[in-house]
Amino acid sequence: MATPPVLDVAPWRDFSAAACGALEALHQRLGWDVWVVTRVVDDRQVVVHAHPPDVIRPGTWLPWADTFCRAMVAGEAPRAATVTAAVPAFAKRRTGPASRIGAYIGVPIVSPEGELFGTLCAFGFRARPRGAARDLPLVEAVARLLSTLIAAGMTPSDPPALRD
Repeated sequence: MATPPVLDVAPWRDFSAAACGALEALHQRLGWDVWVVTRVVDDRQVVVHAHPPDVIRPGTWLPWADTFCRAMVAGEAPRAATVTAAVPAFAKRRTGPASRIGAYIGVPIVSPEGELFGTLCAFGFRARPRGAARDLPLVEAVARLLSTLIAAGMTPSDPPALRD
């Protein structure tokens, strides 16, 4: 018997599978060099999932205060910057690992209580064309869907660096 043609869009089994599927789809559709789902834990921003997975490993973390995402969440910087050096809040964070980031797009992921869970973001290692900022509504929709999965009870696993 043939496989039903709808199985290619069957629900993902858990939050991790959904997040990885979303990152892969965003990478295929929009490009950018690397897509990540992160979680903010205490004073750290921890990569939970990444695509392509060989660019940034899950468990990698940075001090939250030093990240592009913190500047975005705090309203100090935009959600999309096709040239990070042109945004003062990003330009001052372009040291260490962030020195390679030429373009950024990111959106908060929130808990059902409206508290920050983490972010969905992408980095370009070179500046991107100004038109890449048009990707933001799709990234916002995917971040909201990930937030909705959390609200619906799909519990994300702890970031790898925080597992006991």
